[in-house]
Amino acid sequence: MQIQYIGEHLLPGQLGNFFVVLSFAASFLAFISYYFASKEALLDNSWRAIARASFRIHAISVVGISATLFYMIFNHYFEYQYVWQHSSKALPVRYMLSCFWEGQEGSFLLWTFWHAILGLILIRVGKTWEAPVMAVFSSVQIFLASMLLGVFVFDYRLGSNPFMLLREHPEFMNLPFVKVPDYLKSLDGRGLNPLLQNYWMTIHPPILFLGFASTLVPFAYAMAGLWKQRFTDWMKPALPWTFFGVMILGTGILMGGAWAYESLSFGGFWAWDPVENASLVPWLTFVAAAHVMLINKNNGQSLSTSFILVIVTFLLILYSTFLTRSGILGDTSVHAFTDLGMSGQLLIYLLFFLVWAIVLLAMNWKKIPALVEEESATSREFWMFIGALVLVISSFQIIATTSIPVINKLFGTKIAPPLNAVEHYNSWQVPFAILISILIGLGQYFKFKKTDMNDFYKKIVLPFMLASILAVIAAIGLGMNKPFHYVLLFTSIFAILANANYAIRVLKGKISKAGSSIAHVGFGMILLGALISTSLSQTISSNTSGIDITKLGKDFSNSDNIMLRQNDTLRMGDYYVTYSGKHTESPNIYYQINYLSKDATGKYAPEFTLNPLVQTNPRMGNIAEPDTRHFWYKDVYTHITYADLEDKSTDTAGYKEPKTVSMKIGDTLFASNSIVILDGLVKDVDRNLHQLKDSDIAVGADLRILDVNGKIAHAVPLFIIKGAYLMPEAANVDELGLQFAFTKIDTETGKIDISLMEKKSNVKDFIIMKAIIFPGINILWLGCLIMIIGTVLAILQRLKKVQLK
Repeated sequence: MQIQYIGEHLLPGQLGNFFVVLSFAASFLAFISYYFASKEALLDNSWRAIARASFRIHAISVVGISATLFYMIFNHYFEYQYVWQHSSKALPVRYMLSCFWEGQEGSFLLWTFWHAILGLILIRVGKTWEAPVMAVFSSVQIFLASMLLGVFVFDYRLGSNPFMLLREHPEFMNLPFVKVPDYLKSLDGRGLNPLLQNYWMTIHPPILFLGFASTLVPFAYAMAGLWKQRFTDWMKPALPWTFFGVMILGTGILMGGAWAYESLSFGGFWAWDPVENASLVPWLTFVAAAHVMLINKNNGQSLSTSFILVIVTFLLILYSTFLTRSGILGDTSVHAFTDLGMSGQLLIYLLFFLVWAIVLLAMNWKKIPALVEEESATSREFWMFIGALVLVISSFQIIATTSIPVINKLFGTKIAPPLNAVEHYNSWQVPFAILISILIGLGQYFKFKKTDMNDFYKKIVLPFMLASILAVIAAIGLGMNKPFHYVLLFTSIFAILANANYAIRVLKGKISKAGSSIAHVGFGMILLGALISTSLSQTISSNTSGIDITKLGKDFSNSDNIMLRQNDTLRMGDYYVTYSGKHTESPNIYYQINYLSKDATGKYAPEFTLNPLVQTNPRMGNIAEPDTRHFWYKDVYTHITYADLEDKSTDTAGYKEPKTVSMKIGDTLFASNSIVILDGLVKDVDRNLHQLKDSDIAVGADLRILDVNGKIAHAVPLFIIKGAYLMPEAANVDELGLQFAFTKIDTETGKIDISLMEKKSNVKDFIIMKAIIFPGINILWLGCLIMIIGTVLAILQRLKKVQLK
């Protein structure tokens, strides 16, 4: 008999499924209609009218899918697998949006949404380009819409549907709880990944996916230009969009770095994680494409290269999508999605547009106009091209290493990824950064076509000399000693000063025309800030507690982790630190770390307080989030690496549960307030004192106990066998609240078992934490802001030029 389920909300799911199917069908009809509308033989506008209506219906459907899904998340409709998987009743409202795009289906939907918005804009501004450009746009939307269908074509599932009921999901359909009519009564969601419960993850993904979506616009123009053989016309409308995409995608990547810096405990803003790389590489080729397009705009050169770089950028977005969503990076990245069975579909998506682009390029390659005039080595366009080439080579190195799992999968090889990813990538990318910073410093002083070199030298001599002097002073003051780091220090300072000088002296301070110079200043500051903050970062949390913490595991080192007992004060770098306690604001436990200074009289003075936290999550594991004190010249970054989450403020009577350790002579045992050393075995036991018969066996363990103040105590627990019975006799150290029992002898290994119990009232709460100083990090963040402002100004200037023409 069919189960009559109680409390299910089926209408939203049915409405969502309707919008999913409508979105797919409308995008397909828009593609067909725009294809026919683009044919020159058709003089009427009937196909274009159908195409516009279809794409608008598609856009409305995408909004409908989004609104329905968010409504379900907001109202905790856990009968739907996606809602159950990514949210919970305890989740704060401010993180509901993060639930929306945490899963693959939601992120595909976000991507589709931005394409729909950009498509609607292009319908209004596309003019003669509307039909072919929107045909390309609609074809992309077909593939993205198919990712949400979740239907079976023969034995293959096409897409993954976010409106699938939990009880119909293959992982849950046979479980007993979904056979109960009122299973929803006590059902709660799995919850949002703790790492995503951060305000950056509310704003970072939409910006990043808008950046991904923006690469489609110049790609669609380039494909339309090849298709309609309008080889040069496409550049004019595509160029502002290209700079827009560079700005948005770059902003999204930088926001990701800010999220990592504030929320992740690896210590820094960039770790060369494969998923980070997958978003960086298209941005590098996009920047290269933008500059090569500028070359073509000014002298007609590099048209073929412009086509290639714009197309490659979009294809790299698709390839990055495959990398991060196929599950192939599951062993090398903590950020990659798991495989939902769509890897084949993603591969078809990539191959379709790859083949289409190759065919169009092959058919038109010889027809693409090419100027035979050789560029002068003193021209701006020559050095812009060299800069674009450096960016492309840089991106190739990153994507080649990131793709090692793909190469191994395709060819059955066993190439090992680099053991230290940061050192590996830095060894390659620092030289590329040096070249780029030199080029952006010199580039604007070259003129198009040809440059008067005497005038060139006169203009750059001042920033060159100032950069040289400042680099020497900075290198000495900062203690920088690696040759490549010193060279990058000089070139990044030179890039900043040269572009500032160009904006002030050459452009006479005309801000509206100085967009590219301002953006280059920002980029130089990013390089400078990254260099100083990473190469000169200092871990100050060397363990001075006297207790060896390496016993906690291989991830703990005394050189960069410090153990702090509550209310104890220890030296740490130039500071003294005190752990004064913790408080809970569910699901977070905040630890109060007071940073102090000591004056000449030995008195402590408060400097600042940090509150790193541990976010508790029984289902997904607890997550530590750092806290940072920002100064204008440095950051003090602190996070918890170990903490006992038990509340020690109550239930202080008696002893804690015993812990037993196997020891041999010379081994150490760690109590919370002391170190216990097994010095040897005592065979000469006072038999009268312990009322032992001649047939009884007794041996003692000679334990030496060193407390944190350096005092020494002794204890001798006894291992006694009376007849056939083991009767160990414990030894107490009352002043330390410790009790020891000698419970076992292993004659084969020569080890004995010592059981330790500690009084609850005597055990102080403690934490282990890590603290890092990042000097000059604010140079990087300020550079991000300046680069974005400069790019906006450059876009506005390009739009003015397009409108004037």
